[in-house]
Amino acid sequence: MQAALMQALPATPVPPASAPHAAAPAVLDQLGRPLRDLRLSVIDQCNFRCTYCMPKSRFGRDYPFLAPAQRLSDDELLRLVRAFVGLGVEKVRLTGGEPLLRKGIESLVERIAALRTGDGRQVEVAMTTNGSLLARKARALRDAGLGRVTVSLDSLDDGIFRAMNDVDFPVGRVLEGIDAACAAGLAPVKVNCVVERGTNDGQVLPLLEHFRGSGVTLRFIEYMDVEGPSGWSQSRVVPSDELRGRVGRAHALLPLARRAGDTASSFLLADGSLKLGFISSVSQPFCGDCTRARVSVDGRLHLCLFATRSVDLRQHLGACPEQDLAEAIRQAWQARGDRYSELRAGLRAQTLASGKRQYPTVRMSLVGG
Repeated sequence: MQAALMQALPATPVPPASAPHAAAPAVLDQLGRPLRDLRLSVIDQCNFRCTYCMPKSRFGRDYPFLAPAQRLSDDELLRLVRAFVGLGVEKVRLTGGEPLLRKGIESLVERIAALRTGDGRQVEVAMTTNGSLLARKARALRDAGLGRVTVSLDSLDDGIFRAMNDVDFPVGRVLEGIDAACAAGLAPVKVNCVVERGTNDGQVLPLLEHFRGSGVTLRFIEYMDVEGPSGWSQSRVVPSDELRGRVGRAHALLPLARRAGDTASSFLLADGSLKLGFISSVSQPFCGDCTRARVSVDGRLHLCLFATRSVDLRQHLGACPEQDLAEAIRQAWQARGDRYSELRAGLRAQTLASGKRQYPTVRMSLVGG
């Protein structure tokens, strides 16, 4: 793991929120989807080598991660966020890589949390993390203005967990991080489990029982092809319908209304002890109301998690007026027609016929989840 990270530049004072203004008209893409959410990668490195995301076979010691000079500074990241907020973004999720590896992440959170939407509301700041450093940072992050946190946890079984993260990291330290996040008030804490058949699908019910009554929201994610392992196979996907069936045989489930833009179908255990979510990006794509833009830490705008092309925003972060940056984002979003997951079935058939992958994608650690 490279340890040399960029030093944050001195914070640019953010003026206090004034009286609420009318919200700007929604910026819509080609499918009528508004720009509402920004997933901002703050570092492309991670201290885990999860087998489904950053396997050692591809991301070894010599892998060319971005050098410090290639990563955006805090000032540049903040300028990007201001432009997105001005176009209607209401929620910013900090991702990676592992975002807690970025030096001074608490300061960046504080500066983003000080921003206001066009109608005067505070910008919601969330984070996705592997939880390895969360126990010692949760309180400071909450004090800085972080509202919510999502923690990746693929197993309660220590042996399975160590094998999946492939750096021999113990599950107990991630559980300590989840407890610290709950105690700090980063609520609701969400726990994400990527379910892979034959690897950790036996952990679904143990995870459910562990988090009952904790206030944590537990979500199961179908195993996706994110250009990590070259041998991804549909046969290792456990469809959400199957997972719901397993849970439903043990507990009665009450469906919850899905809000536009949600990635998960949500349920409540009938006794009210746990909220569950199922993210079905393979079996039941939800491209139709996706409101998320992604910016990698090198300043490139990705309009889909599986996008093959990106827009260079870094060229607008120097001496250019901020309206030029906002206009570049606006034009890119208005031209957006991405719906990769809905097209995957056809692409998969082409792959099987040709023997070659038909859909190159950007690496997950660069754009975040």
